[in-house]
Amino acid sequence: MAVGGCFCGNIRIEYTGQPIASALCHCDGCRKITGALYSYSLVINPDDLKVTGSPKAVAKVSDAGNRLNNFFCPECGTPIYGHKVDSANNPIGVVILRAGIFDNPELLNKRKPVAEIYTKQRVSWLSPIEGADQYPEGLALP
Repeated sequence: MAVGGCFCGNIRIEYTGQPIASALCHCDGCRKITGALYSYSLVINPDDLKVTGSPKAVAKVSDAGNRLNNFFCPECGTPIYGHKVDSANNPIGVVILRAGIFDNPELLNKRKPVAEIYTKQRVSWLSPIEGADQYPEGLALP
């Protein structure tokens, strides 16, 4: 089991499954959400995630046109996870779990990203990750 949480500790997560995928995303939305040049996330089954606390949802339409809810700690602002939603705002498909929230950095050392997406928006001085699949756009997710 992997555990983690936000900067202030008000939101905690427990993750018990194996990731479907792991990726760096260079899209404008991820840049804005994280305040960094890219996000590193795990694509996971929602049944494998337990969240303690009350994260705040912020709705957005992704670069690919998907309706998304991104969840943050309302106290410290740490991005926790996101998922697609239907027209009634119900979660659908997988969860995109922000990898930087894990307490044990060794988990991140063991899980190198298998893909980079929206590479056409990657800053020019950042090199591709060796061995990771490169996609100029996003990927279709379940």
